[in-house]
Amino acid sequence: MVDRRRAALQWVRRRLRRRARRFVVSLESGLRAWEARPARVRRRVTVAAGFGVVAVLGGLAVSCAPRVAEPPPRAIYTPASLTALPGWTLDRVNEIRPALAQTCERLATQPPSRTLATRGPATLHTLAGTVAEWQVACRRLATVPEGDTEAFRAAIQRQFRAYAITSSDASARGLFTGYYEAHIHAARARGGRYRVPVYGLPDDLVMANGQGTQAGGGPYHTRAAIEDGALEGKAPVLFWADDPSDLHILHIQGSGQVTLPDGSRTRIGYAANNGQPFVGIGKLVRERGLTDGRSMPAIRAWLRANPEQGQALMRENPRYIFFREITGAGPIGALGVPLTPLRSLAVDPTVIPLGALVWLDTTDPDGRPLRRLMAAQDTGSAIQGINRGDVFWGAGETAFRQAGRMANPGRTWLLVPRGADLDPLMM
Repeated sequence: MVDRRRAALQWVRRRLRRRARRFVVSLESGLRAWEARPARVRRRVTVAAGFGVVAVLGGLAVSCAPRVAEPPPRAIYTPASLTALPGWTLDRVNEIRPALAQTCERLATQPPSRTLATRGPATLHTLAGTVAEWQVACRRLATVPEGDTEAFRAAIQRQFRAYAITSSDASARGLFTGYYEAHIHAARARGGRYRVPVYGLPDDLVMANGQGTQAGGGPYHTRAAIEDGALEGKAPVLFWADDPSDLHILHIQGSGQVTLPDGSRTRIGYAANNGQPFVGIGKLVRERGLTDGRSMPAIRAWLRANPEQGQALMRENPRYIFFREITGAGPIGALGVPLTPLRSLAVDPTVIPLGALVWLDTTDPDGRPLRRLMAAQDTGSAIQGINRGDVFWGAGETAFRQAGRMANPGRTWLLVPRGADLDPLMM
């Protein structure tokens, strides 16, 4: 019995070896014939032939290799002529002087050897130049007579070079939205219609990489948990607002004005966030078909008309903003300086460093060209990626309506001092 089994196994092995040899000979013959064909014919060999080989070899091995995620697109900076920028000669560039003065005042307090860029790849740090180079440019521009637009334009052309910002995936056009200085009615004490808390920094909030966490390192309370009382006794209440929808918009904008019951006004600015992801209420409203309007004014109108449903919807945004009361000019951007309407731009600091000058080419909410010199002075949680920006429109109802309707494609050029003279760079 044992001998018969051994003989049977040997017979099976011989048959398998003969079949394997025939397959190899056939495969080699086919490959030689394929290689003998003209190149244009070889390129037309169908994928099905390849599948046949894979099917045979698949009985011997199965590939379990995980998919490798494609890297995100990189920013490419290509030298461009300032005088050839779209709309360059039409912009009243002299109007940027107040915003530029704020930036220059801020840079005057920074170490001269530091690079303007503090985030992003090392090549961006090199491209943007040092604080010392920007300080020199600031001093030279300050000598141009006030009100002389053409002299100021010529001075910028002498002091700066332009770099077109494009993407490594060949997409040059991005998205430009608008924001404004929000406004709420609130009181310092709870009572009457003032019942919605505006929180300052909680005692147990720990900041890590710009995001709020709990002392143990875990995620901080969500918006829903905070609205359910998670911060009682843990955070100061700066004000009590009268309209939850206006306060939610203030959270999205990051700063704003507060009108008190006696008619006086003060300002509050961004202090920190709870580290939770941001979910845009506009996206939720549109996805669920709750309103035909896509603009922030239309969304605000829906929230006010549907307070209970709107409150439930706002709770689906886990992100929560904590504020601080500020004095003086405002609002204050991420650079730490007051923002200037239609000259301050919120940017992704890994693409455009805070403090830089930027040429913007987009359209306003009414479709008119918006081509002007801007100062990168702010950031935003939704402002991420190449050619992504947020135009500051100022304060008031007009600014709210313009900012809330803006969502247009566009392009940017980074302006750097001529001292930071470089070849084209890819990040």
